[in-house]
Amino acid sequence: MGTIDISTLHLLLGLLLMAVPVYFLWKYKTGIVRSTVTAVVRMVVQMFLVGLYLKYLFIWDNPWLNTAWVVIMIYVASETSLTRTKLKRKMMMLPLIIGFFVASVTIGLYFLGVVLQLDNVFNAQYFIPVFGILMGNMLGVNVIGLNVFYYNLMREKNSYYYLLGNGATTDEATAPFVKQALIRAFSPAIANMAVMGLVALPGTMIGQILGGSTPDVAIKYQMMIIVITISASMISLMLTLNLSKRITFDDMGRINNPFK
Repeated sequence: MGTIDISTLHLLLGLLLMAVPVYFLWKYKTGIVRSTVTAVVRMVVQMFLVGLYLKYLFIWDNPWLNTAWVVIMIYVASETSLTRTKLKRKMMMLPLIIGFFVASVTIGLYFLGVVLQLDNVFNAQYFIPVFGILMGNMLGVNVIGLNVFYYNLMREKNSYYYLLGNGATTDEATAPFVKQALIRAFSPAIANMAVMGLVALPGTMIGQILGGSTPDVAIKYQMMIIVITISASMISLMLTLNLSKRITFDDMGRINNPFK
């Protein structure tokens, strides 16, 4: 049995469910009703556009076009990270791009080539979805990790300078802040991983089952998706932090304010 299509009418009926959260956001005067409705409209428009050009990417299945799409995703993810963290572009843009690029290419190609053993790792059916899910997870982790690291560093810079003044290197003095960033950024994913299959069935697994895959195949893919997203997110965040520290700190270890 294949995937059941959803007609336009029934899609609209499904979208009516958003009236529930919107109502409570309005009732309690949260001030985010307009932004929520705007986000829903943007989601619908953007997803239809994504579906349109992904359809042609899948038809053409050109390695250069697929790679170009990934490059665009890396740039957009970097821009989004800057917007959400309010960090200075001149300090963070290059570290973010390098972090996203190295992590996604390393983990993505390893998964496609070694784990799935595809003859053509640039096959659009696998290449674009895998890199897309990696990028989405890396974006969330980088936003949280960078925010926690630099916010705590600026708030507790006296502690940093104390460690520095007592002979610690910049890496040693910033280690407590990296620790805090890692805990905050990865605790939700680790907690979800620990109860996966018991408390909830993950989205990738449900999507594959609805698409016609057998449960045993869907389970294997879900496990690997979790592993590659956490691994890529860790590589991306650590690379971004280490590269940005080279710009944020001068030769004497003094902090250049990274926020706008």
